[in-house]
Amino acid sequence: MEVGGGGKHFVLVHGLCHGAWCWYKVATVLESAGHRVTALDLAASGAHPARLHEVRSFEDYSRPLLDAVAAAPDGDRLVLVGHSHGGLSLALAMERFPCKIAAAVFVAAALPCVGKHMGVTTEEFMRRTASKGLLVDCQVVAINDGAGTGASSEGAGGKKGVAIVMGPRFMEKKYYQESPAEDLTLAKLLVRPGNQFLDDPVMKDEALLTAANYGSVKKVFVVAKADESSTEEMQRWMVEMSPGTEVEEIAGADHAVMNSKTKELCDVLGRVASRYD
Repeated sequence: MEVGGGGKHFVLVHGLCHGAWCWYKVATVLESAGHRVTALDLAASGAHPARLHEVRSFEDYSRPLLDAVAAAPDGDRLVLVGHSHGGLSLALAMERFPCKIAAAVFVAAALPCVGKHMGVTTEEFMRRTASKGLLVDCQVVAINDGAGTGASSEGAGGKKGVAIVMGPRFMEKKYYQESPAEDLTLAKLLVRPGNQFLDDPVMKDEALLTAANYGSVKKVFVVAKADESSTEEMQRWMVEMSPGTEVEEIAGADHAVMNSKTKELCDVLGRVASRYD
């Protein structure tokens, strides 16, 4: 989805299991302020036509973002905005196209650092959530295309890794607890299973993110102070791993910052847009 025509060009990237639809409030406010907005569905997310088992790699999952940044005209410096797991797709785009990105905003998002593999953030999150029971009624299910055990299959029944299915109680208590009820309802209707790609080679490559490329892009981290999912502690840990990252705080923001504190988030994005060219 792309709207608007002036101002800065914001590219909005959703988190795991979500889609471009979760940015509907933010996209409206930014477009009304004269900015250009592109809200993306990553592969097998939102309204993207691919099925989960068809997306073979994190690169393929992030392809809609990579293609959008690659296609940006020379001189059209983008402001990338990533939420939650979407921060990892941002990092991949920043490494590939640093000169096309004015700034990257990580909204309660996975923020990887130079010198460590990107999967560190997900591994640490899973370690913390497993010990504290934060995932509530979320489920981990096999990604299975029913292809049988032929040469192209990855085991009995066509198993191709695992996916997270967000549970309604998790969304209500840990993700959208400060958001309007209608946004929680929308999420329950539209979320899809999501693959974290924990075993993908891109996630394991400690040399992937370089100081010259990824490290050269201005980074802003938005701390959601009432986040019961990632938790403020986890967010601060990631910021500490990436010295030089600017920090903005939003009081009362749950994990779905774009819903619970739309105006405050848009104010942050407006300040970022005015600071970086």
